[in-house]
Amino acid sequence: MPIELKNVSYTYMPKTPFERTALSDVSLTIREGSLTALAGHTGSGKSTLVQLLSGLLHPSSGAVLVDGADLSAKGKEAKTARRKVGMVFQYPEHQLFEETVAADIAFGPRNQELPPEEIERRVRAAMEFVELDYETYKDRSPFQLSGGQKRRVAIAGVLALEPKYLILDEPAAGLDPRLRASILRRIRRLHREKKLTIVFVSHDMADIACLADRVVFLHDGRVLLDAPPREAFFAKQEITAAGLAPPESVSLLMKLQAAGLAVDAAAFSAEEAAAHIQKALTARRKGGGRPC
Repeated sequence: MPIELKNVSYTYMPKTPFERTALSDVSLTIREGSLTALAGHTGSGKSTLVQLLSGLLHPSSGAVLVDGADLSAKGKEAKTARRKVGMVFQYPEHQLFEETVAADIAFGPRNQELPPEEIERRVRAAMEFVELDYETYKDRSPFQLSGGQKRRVAIAGVLALEPKYLILDEPAAGLDPRLRASILRRIRRLHREKKLTIVFVSHDMADIACLADRVVFLHDGRVLLDAPPREAFFAKQEITAAGLAPPESVSLLMKLQAAGLAVDAAAFSAEEAAAHIQKALTARRKGGGRPC
């Protein structure tokens, strides 16, 4: 079953001079098994939306349903539904607090009152998945790790909860290109191997092109567009209104199109763009045309 938002609105500090509506009448379905990106400029409502999806906030109006259960409701069904959703915050390494890596990862499962052997199994499995050797890192302080290692510990802490749905708020924010690529690979692997439904926030269209099978553009608390990336990146009006731009590879190929080269602009990596350009130039030469 999916995650569903039905006519959801959220207002911060209602009935005060600081009242601000972050989301307005949003209806959205996150299909099970999908890898969905949320994109938009600062203040578009992305962070509020993911906090609603994880149950950290409750709608001012409307409903957020996880497998049919309303996250705002009381009772066992709603509590079970909230536990199906794991969230990794932006800069999650800032939220590490235990004395050792193993203790930090075990915090969530321990709060669920799981047996010690099950907690250890989950910690080991989560550390293995993020490629942190258990014996090497379990007793180390998380504060002595590199930035990329801290983020992997934070992700492992959420994976140890074994969620069905994973929410990631700017998962690659602040990382250098090498670590960024490493985190993106792990997200793809999570989706592929653990069959997780993943929702992630990003303003980087290259990351979205790399990962998502669907992208939702937000603007002023409303959904502008909900489409596969290969459609969304060519929706000029919506992408401009959202304060975004297509991936650099797409922008380059669109400029070449405007200059008269018959090139397919739907390329989401440098390698794919180079292949499209080579193909267009080869066809142009065979047709007797002048190469660019």
